[in-house]
Amino acid sequence: MKNSGLATVAQLREFDEIVDVRTPSEYAEDHIPGALNGPVLSDEERARVGTLYKQHSPFEARKIGAMLVARNIARHIESRWLGKPKSWHPLIYCWRGGQRSGAMTHILRQIGFAAEKLDGGYKSYRHHVLRQLHALPPKFSFRVLCGLTGSGKSRLLAALQQAGAQVLDLEGIARHRGSVLGDMPDTAQPSQKSFDSLVLEKLESFDPGAPVYVESESKKIGQLRVPDELIAAMWLSPCLRLETATALRVALLREEYAHFLRDPELLHQQLERLKGLYSSDLLNHWRSLCEAQEWDKFIAELLERHYDPAYHKSIRGHYRHYDEAQRLTLNTLSEKDFRALADEALALSGKFINNGGTV
Repeated sequence: MKNSGLATVAQLREFDEIVDVRTPSEYAEDHIPGALNGPVLSDEERARVGTLYKQHSPFEARKIGAMLVARNIARHIESRWLGKPKSWHPLIYCWRGGQRSGAMTHILRQIGFAAEKLDGGYKSYRHHVLRQLHALPPKFSFRVLCGLTGSGKSRLLAALQQAGAQVLDLEGIARHRGSVLGDMPDTAQPSQKSFDSLVLEKLESFDPGAPVYVESESKKIGQLRVPDELIAAMWLSPCLRLETATALRVALLREEYAHFLRDPELLHQQLERLKGLYSSDLLNHWRSLCEAQEWDKFIAELLERHYDPAYHKSIRGHYRHYDEAQRLTLNTLSEKDFRALADEALALSGKFINNGGTV
């Protein structure tokens, strides 16, 4: 089908480049991973044409739209594709595989490029994402890293990845640490659709014959929902329990949440989320510890009163094999210690018993 002019989602890996011709805001919400944005209409131009179409004249709207689309396509060709060889094989898509991608594909093919349009556009890709997020998770053998907040699970995941293991870092993809203080500084979470796309891209890169290491999560990471089939597969999977002394957890959290310690007002805003869960007296006490910069005491109390009880309630309510988990003990925050724990975790993978298809 290389020269047919029409391609399917199953062929995404066959192209030299994928070009999303939707507006920048549509692209920002979600796009095929790796796709470049080459809008044939800007957000403002699309709104202008749409308003003209609805309120004045479809014919006049098409004239203005054609003028803008032609101008924008010419700009992309001149600035980005003038040096491409005739063999260049791009995939073009818009919202439904209609006029916007059709115009771009037609002009590129008239030049002589082997351009193709994605049949059904972004909508067909989105349907593919939802189907695959339902079908793929049960095919993998997950190893779930469990441990109290601040125990070092994310760092152990990173060490496992460095050791060559397959790692699904959901908090990294979600740009959130999965807690009331989990917002990452100067970093917004992706949209739900973008999160889904990035999770699927990662899953599709894995070998189902090898374990996939993932951190224990609840159904939501910040504002994002973990796909249903994925969280269900995680809840049924074998667990590794990372145990870390409270003093070490406090030290680790001081490192990972340093942005809050530098900006107590930002920390106060986050603590406002706990209103209704704890008394005003307790929240005022925690604020006073922050104002006095008694960080170790504040973090230790927050762990004891908030994080640890919530964790124990959640973990046993969801992760069926938590009580049977193999245990790992973190003794220091050194890279050497995390590398050693990663090796230990990999060695333990062979000791899990086959249980309903999960090894």
